[in-house]
Amino acid sequence: MRILFLHVDYLEYEVKEKAVKGLPDLPKEARHGRAEEALVCFISAEKRDEANPIGAAKAAAASIEDVAGQVRTRRVVLYPYSHLSSSLASPDRAQELLAALEKDLRARGYDVTASPFGYYKSFKVAVKGHPLSELSREIVAEAAAEAKEELSDAIKAEAKLRSDWLVLDTKGEAHPLSIKDGSVAGFDFKGHDNLRRFASYEMMKTREVKEEPPHVRLMRDLELVDYEPGSDPGNLRYYPKGRLIKGLIEEHVSQRTREYGAMEVESPVMYDFEHPALKSYLNRFPARQYVVQTPNKKTFLRFSACFGQFLIMKDMVISYKQLPLSLYELTRYSFRAEQRGELAGLRRLRAFTMPDCHALCADVEQAKTQFMVRFEVAWKLLEDCGFSMPDDFEVGMRVTEAFWRDHRDFVTAYAKRWGKPILLEKWSEQFFYFTLKYEFNFVDANDKAAALSTDQIDTENAKRFGITFTDEKGAKRTPLILHLSPSGAIERVMYGLLEKAAADAKAGRPPMLPVWLSPTQVRIVPVSADQLDDARSILSRLDGVRADLDDTSDTLAKKIRTAEKDWVPYVAVIGRKEVESGKINVRVRGTTKQGEMTVDALRSRIASETKDRPFRPLAEPKFLSMRPIFRG
Repeated sequence: MRILFLHVDYLEYEVKEKAVKGLPDLPKEARHGRAEEALVCFISAEKRDEANPIGAAKAAAASIEDVAGQVRTRRVVLYPYSHLSSSLASPDRAQELLAALEKDLRARGYDVTASPFGYYKSFKVAVKGHPLSELSREIVAEAAAEAKEELSDAIKAEAKLRSDWLVLDTKGEAHPLSIKDGSVAGFDFKGHDNLRRFASYEMMKTREVKEEPPHVRLMRDLELVDYEPGSDPGNLRYYPKGRLIKGLIEEHVSQRTREYGAMEVESPVMYDFEHPALKSYLNRFPARQYVVQTPNKKTFLRFSACFGQFLIMKDMVISYKQLPLSLYELTRYSFRAEQRGELAGLRRLRAFTMPDCHALCADVEQAKTQFMVRFEVAWKLLEDCGFSMPDDFEVGMRVTEAFWRDHRDFVTAYAKRWGKPILLEKWSEQFFYFTLKYEFNFVDANDKAAALSTDQIDTENAKRFGITFTDEKGAKRTPLILHLSPSGAIERVMYGLLEKAAADAKAGRPPMLPVWLSPTQVRIVPVSADQLDDARSILSRLDGVRADLDDTSDTLAKKIRTAEKDWVPYVAVIGRKEVESGKINVRVRGTTKQGEMTVDALRSRIASETKDRPFRPLAEPKFLSMRPIFRG
């Protein structure tokens, strides 16, 4: 069975004619239906459900109850919909299943509207549009009866974890924190409101999404990214402009990581669940897995590039002279079966692009030195992407009691380099494979935090995977491993930039992306059709710039509004005066100023702003009249 869930303001339907022969005529009152503030379940019963329609109905009821609980409704609409599958159950079996499902849901206390089975219907629907309003699930009776989520030992440990929370200031003083009357106490957060919000998020572990983050509307309105109802939730579709931005960030992150000295590799997406080293590592990693049964073995989809790089390192012949040694991969994609209520736009996904750079280090002193080298790589990368460092982020650091005791000076030096107080979580023992971990966290308008750059000191996996190097005396030794994601997931970089833009808009500043990431860097706007040929000529001179031309028949005012809506950083207006003077009137979004300049001066200005950044041409046609609308 396949189900498409829509959380709606309303759904209204009208029966038109029979789709299945032999069905009775419906009474007039049954030919129309309307439900408001409901969870609509479009359902396709499948061939495989015929073996156990009651079991399939029971599994579907449990799934519907799960989703209804998340969107907080007790009103459900069952809508037979044959278009979700190419392997449909027979009409009799489908009706049996749907009747059993309706009965089960009513027994659970739901207000159920059942749209008639076997009839063609017209319908109108208004979907709410929040992160959980469009979901899909595949229901298998046998799997639902037997399947249990496989949780790692690390996940179980994390659930029971009791931590000491501190704020570590730049002088090295540690301030113990506690929760009192629903607020974080123990540190004077004056001037550090974001740190207070971050500490509250971490200590209270409030992960569930209760309202749509501002960036979700922006990513859709700008036609960058959208939800994909035909996939598992947490998998997104990218429109041309969104793919352009994502691709540019991917290129820049990879280039900077290679410049740091990492060797780029590529590894598989799928791994053997029963591989001894891999299975052991899974138990030490706090993430939920996608488990896939292939024709001959049980496998899982990677949640990072760790597995592939560790297996490569295991087979390498390495000397102490080559350490520290780094491998790098940009995963497209990594997979984590995040809990459904935590998914939100680009902030938390189930499939994401993860830059992963692992370094082998001879000992803890070399690891600490390299840790700070990589810190500078991460800092500069996020600065390049358009963030203000360190103002836009808060550091969360996890450390074992033993590491804190032996290397407190190092942790204090880190806080001093960061330049403002950091949140420290101290564990009494080592729950995971690392003894030290930091994250640069972006705190958004909904008081949710998302980790971008992160690095870890891993004390276990070299031994687990059999990774060794030859030391000065010719003996085999086990290195430490650093786990760096220099920018964090690419999607989260986009999330952070859009949330930052939303905050600017709220503060009365024009929201925008950095010029190097703007899908259109220059919009040429002719005042009238008389200047269209001149505008085309100017467009041809802007080589190396993403420039387009508004050749529509709209008024000048509307063309300007369209450019503002598209967040175009430079809008060049061409009228009779500009044609005669040979200069263009340029509106600069970032400063809200305008003035005259030559085409060459504009091109030079953009080249200066985008220096040392990758470039890609326009993702859409140069002429606006030729562009499709992706979200009508």
